[in-house]
Amino acid sequence: MSFYGASDEHQPVTWLRGYPLYAAHFIVATFVGSMIVTAITMAAGAHSLLGGLRFSSEAVLRGEVWRVFSYGLVNPPSLWFAIDMLMIVWFGRELEKNFGRTVFLTFFGCLYLLSPLLLTIIGLRQPTSLSGETGAFALFVAFATLHPNAMMFLNLLAKWVALILVGLYSLMALSSRDLVGLMTLWATAGFAYAFVRHQQGHFALPSFRFRRKPALRVLPDLETAKVVGAPVDPSMVEIDALLDKIAKSGIGSLTAKERARLDAARDDLLKKTAGRR
Repeated sequence: MSFYGASDEHQPVTWLRGYPLYAAHFIVATFVGSMIVTAITMAAGAHSLLGGLRFSSEAVLRGEVWRVFSYGLVNPPSLWFAIDMLMIVWFGRELEKNFGRTVFLTFFGCLYLLSPLLLTIIGLRQPTSLSGETGAFALFVAFATLHPNAMMFLNLLAKWVALILVGLYSLMALSSRDLVGLMTLWATAGFAYAFVRHQQGHFALPSFRFRRKPALRVLPDLETAKVVGAPVDPSMVEIDALLDKIAKSGIGSLTAKERARLDAARDDLLKKTAGRR
């Protein structure tokens, strides 16, 4: 059985000549397209056009809110940009397979907006600016949180590589007195770690609802068994508990054994349905 979910959310968006394409690939395609446009614009000397897309806390506080969204479209060609694109494909694809397309896109969207929103707050005290794609390294931190014992280069575990890189980048920012870069690094890396742990069910977000209505669940087989006095199938109780866990913490909170149990129950249900026809 597949470790990943069987729903469309965990499957490729489409296929290209037998190669699966996920949402992470389309994100990379968008950034690569922006890099080509940026290079052409720079070659044409239209720097003012690019300047209107870059993030500036002063401009945002004046009302130019679009800069919070457009800053990531200014990507001059560079080796680091290519490395970032590879990280989005490799690690973003694995996160998408595990959590599903909607959760992954929500996660990446939050990462994309986190830095400019943080810099806008900092901009109340001192001006800040930002341009170019961000979030690729945070995807690796999320991957290392999800698969801490995955083997990386030099036979190092993913969790140690993530810690080493966060420490190295922090020292680089401190040595150059780049406090803004340090804060955005810690914010994005910390958010990535917390997001994955939340999806795994290790902690829940606080609820601000004053009234909480009890969830109503209708399980025909169980209810019928109670009425007629028939014994309740323990397997249905187990599946019910797994469905409750998914509803509260997401499918990523299930262990590999629990996923296998859920897939087996689904297969049994399909067989029973086919037998009744």
